[in-house]
Amino acid sequence: MTSPNLIDSFQTAFKAYDVRGIVGETITAATAEATGAAFVDVLGLAGAEVLVGGDARPSSPEFERAFAAGAAARGAHPVMLGRISTDELYYACGIRAAAGAVFTASHNPAQYNGIKLARPGAVPVSAETGLYEIRDAAAAYLAGGIPDPAAAGIVPGTAGEADVLAGYAGHLRALVDLSGIRPLRVVVDAGNGMAGLTAPAVLGDGLPLDIVPLYFELDGTFPNHPANPLEPENLRDLQAAVVAHGADLGLAFDGDADRCFVVDEAGAPVSPSAITALVAVREIARVRAAGEEHPAVIHNVITSRAVPEAVAAAGGVPVATRVGHSFIKAVMAQTGAVFGGEHSAHYYFRDFFNADTGMLAALHVLAALGSQEEPLSVLAAEYEPYFASGEINSSVADKDAAIERVLDACLGQDVSIQTVDGTTVAATDGSFWFNLRPSNTEPYLRYNGEAKEQAVMERIRDQVLALVRQQA
Repeated sequence: MTSPNLIDSFQTAFKAYDVRGIVGETITAATAEATGAAFVDVLGLAGAEVLVGGDARPSSPEFERAFAAGAAARGAHPVMLGRISTDELYYACGIRAAAGAVFTASHNPAQYNGIKLARPGAVPVSAETGLYEIRDAAAAYLAGGIPDPAAAGIVPGTAGEADVLAGYAGHLRALVDLSGIRPLRVVVDAGNGMAGLTAPAVLGDGLPLDIVPLYFELDGTFPNHPANPLEPENLRDLQAAVVAHGADLGLAFDGDADRCFVVDEAGAPVSPSAITALVAVREIARVRAAGEEHPAVIHNVITSRAVPEAVAAAGGVPVATRVGHSFIKAVMAQTGAVFGGEHSAHYYFRDFFNADTGMLAALHVLAALGSQEEPLSVLAAEYEPYFASGEINSSVADKDAAIERVLDACLGQDVSIQTVDGTTVAATDGSFWFNLRPSNTEPYLRYNGEAKEQAVMERIRDQVLALVRQQA
């Protein structure tokens, strides 16, 4: 029997898009086993393969075995994938038409772990598509135990193993041709995460790339820096190495290697919005050349306005949606979109099962850079015409009241207001916009803003944040 305190804590680990918590407190072998059993029950996977892998965190192997045991007890056949990136799981779920789980806490520190779940074909499992049902079923198993398979009339599943790295690498390399590009020197910071395994496989043999590796040793304690490239301080080693080695660009991956961040030849970060626009233009050109007239491209509401502008100029149809991979993937499927991008450096591809893969985005950047002679700073500048605030978090007790204070201050001004994902206020003359969005996973109100002029961006940013942080 599991203690009620652990059950309660475990249930809080289920977020909108995945499971994430502290090892030994909210995530344990017992909770992993119960989740494996519940996963099979809720998705009806008895008799089917269930793919199971994990990132480099020390706790992942134990949790994978426990999850597999729970899945097998409910009649599924676990296939153990070993150390994998999250986008390797999506590849495997797509190619094998199987459901799967990867144990990872993405960019969070070493004391965290969690689970990302996918249905057959890499279709995401989120709060709106079964994740909370899995949570509730797992909590019931924690409270009462998983029934003995024989007593429940279930034939236990049998376990197997598979290595999907070579197939994953081959699949990505078949989607972007790098054979004719000029030679490029590329610094890759794996942050001791899973890109230490995937980057050599994808960017290695036979390509005109001189790879300078940083922190490729798999070590889920992340001894060199947190595997979270979204934080500027975690890019400093990469930036210094790019300059020191005279490299053409740098690539940084998070812990589970599904996100990729880019710095140019001077070590300056290239915004994920610019990468989204660059890749979108390439994908639009490719499918239009094949006869697809007006391909859709998905972007979340807080990407730069440069993204929908670039998409429309290239002959595509920009489609705005909420932040979050499950929403992006759902709209990708509904619209048949060729590509999608988020401000957080998640990039989604129709040719990758509508799933996100930073490595494929990196291949597109390398192809775009290597097919012409200009440096990346010049290439990226085309897609960064605005001044952006970046994402700024405010810890606010009453988020709704804070947003109301801002909207009250906007009364009488020449602005439009939308509530697709949070609240977006935009000047009707196009001079600025900003978005306030409550976090789905943390106690923050997030601010993102952009303007045609830096002084305007800074003025609007400071005014809005002062209202948000005003004491009641």
